Order: sequence, then structure tokens, then C-alpha cells
Amino acid sequence: MFKHILVPTDGSELSTVAVRHAVNFARETGAKITFFYAKPDYPISFYGEGALIDPTTPEKFAEMADAQAQTILAAAAAEAQRAGVPCDSVSHINDIAYAAIIEAAITAGCDLIFMASHGRRGISSLLLGSETQKVLTHSKIPVLVWR
Repeated sequence: MFKHILVPTDGSELSTVAVRHAVNFARETGAKITFFYAKPDYPISFYGEGALIDPTTPEKFAEMADAQAQTILAAAAAEAQRAGVPCDSVSHINDIAYAAIIEAAITAGCDLIFMASHGRRGISSLLLGSETQKVLTHSKIPVLVWR
């Protein structure tokens, strides 16, 4: 059925649980996994005519984002390797996580996106939405949401 699964992860507890379930799902279906992490871009806040710049340089920020991505993706890959599931890991800079997830799935040739739901409810879901909801809304690739 599904042969190549994209599993976005942000390193959160819920995302880590979803990684475990995605690995089990992939093992049972004989699929391979591509783990994905969307790295944030260097933050610059504009205020009036000037910019409020983080004291961290863009280069240092990129190094920190790369290190975080490597740590999160290595943990996910280790989970897959323990289960004997073939996997790759990818990260890209993109502040629009849902778009980056969909783009990564298309680029990798995935036929399923398996991701966690962060489960916002009530007014916070109306105001903040969720990346999962945005992926569900915009993706032409099937999405399995682990809750």
C-alpha cells in the first residue's frame, strides 16, 4: 500500500511518540521513511522604520538550527534503525512549516505523510490553527494523523 512515508518531527514529546508509531507502521507495511525537520529562518522583527535584530549572528543562528535538526533527526533515525526500517533524514529552512512538509514529501516522492496532531482545542485552535491542520488542508498526498 504505502511504500515511502514522510514523518515530520519537531522533537516535541507528541512528535516523538508519533515517530515511534510511524516506525511501527512502516515496519508492518514494508515502507521506508524520510524524517523531516523544518528549520526556522533567522528571525528579524521589524518595528516602525527599524529592525530589531537578535544579537545572534545569522551564521550562529544557522549553526544552532543545524545542530538542533541533526539531534532531532538522529533520534528519529535511531528509532527506525532499531526496528530495521530503512530511512533518510532531510531538513530545510522554511518558516512556513506546513508548506515545507508538503514540499519535502513531494520532493522525496512520498506517498503518505504521517504526523502528530498537537491537539489544540477550543479558541486556541481557532486563533493559532495547527501545522497538521494546514497540511491536511493543502496536501494532495494522503496524511495519517497520529493522536
